[in-house]
Amino acid sequence: GKSLVTSLLAVSLKNAGHSVALLDADVTGPSAARAFGVDEMDATGDENGIFPVVTKGGIPLLGANNLLESPTTPIVWRGTLISNLVTQMFTDVCYGEKEVLLIDMPPGTGDVPLTVFQSLPIDGAIVVATPQDLVNEVVAKSINMAKLMKVKLLGVVENMAYITCPHCGEKISVFGHNNGLLT
Repeated sequence: GKSLVTSLLAVSLKNAGHSVALLDADVTGPSAARAFGVDEMDATGDENGIFPVVTKGGIPLLGANNLLESPTTPIVWRGTLISNLVTQMFTDVCYGEKEVLLIDMPPGTGDVPLTVFQSLPIDGAIVVATPQDLVNEVVAKSINMAKLMKVKLLGVVENMAYITCPHCGEKISVFGHNNGLLT
């Protein structure tokens, strides 16, 4: 749900009048382009840099899939190469003047979050969780990593917390409760 939340946040910011772009840093599992229905997979470039694809709503977007021949082409790289690509997707891409650049990251505390936290000028992090015990542990590690790296936690979004019964209106916690993660 992280990519969906990031994409919806980008659209909400754009609709509120902000200039926004999106960098999909989940190199081995990029999905932001799919969330926007972007069929064009080829980013373009010239001597000035790489130009991201632009969504139908006018949001510049770049992920690893936009640099490949096919969205099913795997990227089988070690952490250093992935980290270098994430850095280049920030430094070498012409997003234009934007108020907000959202960076969609993979889960956990691996090379990509470490690269983003250490190498890119970020204002903070928004963490996305679902109410499952296993997910709570991973999210707690991500929150603790942000604190350790002195990255401001802007918020936590609990995705898929419940569904509402269309007949009686009761909230049903399909995946359980957040077990205090969001308190």
